[in-house]
Formats: sequence, C-alpha cells, structure tokens
Amino acid sequence: MSGLVGIEKLKALEEIKLLKARRDRAANTKDWALYEALHAPDHVSENGDYGRWTSAAEMIANTRKSMENLVTLHHSHTPEIEFETPTLARCIWAMEGMSFWQLGGQEHWFQAFGHYFETCEKRDERWVYTSRALKYYHTRRSPGAAWPPKID
Repeated sequence: MSGLVGIEKLKALEEIKLLKARRDRAANTKDWALYEALHAPDHVSENGDYGRWTSAAEMIANTRKSMENLVTLHHSHTPEIEFETPTLARCIWAMEGMSFWQLGGQEHWFQAFGHYFETCEKRDERWVYTSRALKYYHTRRSPGAAWPPKID
C-alpha cells in the first residue's frame, strides 16, 4: 500500500508523466542540462546496447556521445505506474525509438519497440529517475547499418 490516495495520487501520476515527457524531449533535442536534471545523481541505467551505467553523470556522458551524430525520436506511452511508497514509484512504459544518421554518404536508420522499466523517487519535492532498464522486443535497421553507435 503506497499511502497515496485521491488528488495526491493523481497529482503524483501527472508529475511522473511530465517527467517522462521531458526526458523524451530532452533526449530528442539534445538538451543535456535538462536531461541530467531529470535524474538523481545515483541513477543506475541498464541498456542492452551498452550495459550498466552506475551514475547519472556516466549515463549522461555516454548517452551524449552515443547520440552525437544521430537524429532521434523517442516515444513513450501507455504507462503502468505503481507507488510503493508516497515517494517511490515503479513505472513501465511502452516505447518506440527511431534513430537516423549518415555514414559513408549513406542514410541509415534503426527502429526499436519495447519497454522502459524505471523507478522514480520524489526528492527535494520533485520526482527524478533513480533507475532505468530498456528491453527491446523487436528491432529493425537499414541495410548495412551498424548498431549501436560506438562510444569512444
């Protein structure tokens, strides 16, 4: 039992939905200051493409490098949000992601469908991400496309 009921629960649900919307927008527009502000410093990220990152700083640095030459479209929808406590939520979001880039004079693309599995905590009166795991169920790519982008 989370202890959240009525208008307080609805308010928390809306705040978490806005957190996700801002995250997708920040990634797509490469607004790295906003992207970092949405994550707790101790954020842990599991991404099948790159493995495990154990801080927000590491995740931001690597995400920034991996997306340097990409145009991306992240879409998250149909959330399942469950509150374990008034300040801790577990979230599952269906996702579709598209990435576009040029390599050797050719246009390439990668498309993925799956789910984000996340935790959010309310810290200092605002919700932030504390963990994320991405699981793809179906992917496809342009002929000759290498995925994921290398992080140097």
